[in-house]
Amino acid sequence: MANFSFDIVSEVDLQEVDNAVNQAIKELSQRYDFKNSKASIAFDRKEKKITLIADDDFKLRALTDILTTRLAKRSVSIKALKFNEPEKAFEGYLRQKIEICMGIDKERARELTGIIKELGVKVQTQVEGDKIKVSSAKKDELQAVIVHLRGLNFSLPLNFCNYR
Repeated sequence: MANFSFDIVSEVDLQEVDNAVNQAIKELSQRYDFKNSKASIAFDRKEKKITLIADDDFKLRALTDILTTRLAKRSVSIKALKFNEPEKAFEGYLRQKIEICMGIDKERARELTGIIKELGVKVQTQVEGDKIKVSSAKKDELQAVIVHLRGLNFSLPLNFCNYR
């Protein structure tokens, strides 16, 4: 009897993040409330970090709002972002670093496997690094797991791939 499986991963398309950041930069240059401001948005693809610099707290919140709106429009989950505390930068400006989280850590993987086991369907789960492999003899049970997990408001964005 054939065994069917799929992988649960938490990944972000960095090209979409790059596009969203570029759109946010363009909007920033066109907005009147940011005229004569040194506010900026920078994306470090290798480090998977976005850096916001703003004149004050109000402009930092506006900058965050512009960025999150652009990311949402490009289907990048805001759950994948970890906002660090704003810190003082040069000449009284504020700097905020945003980390892009990818992969499922061991604690969240345990939490997910527990949720899947509570469903009561006959599936096997196996944690493989930063992803979880779910396998079963029946496709219907795998689809039930996917539907249930999509309905959850989990702390990470979940993607399902390698469905065989």
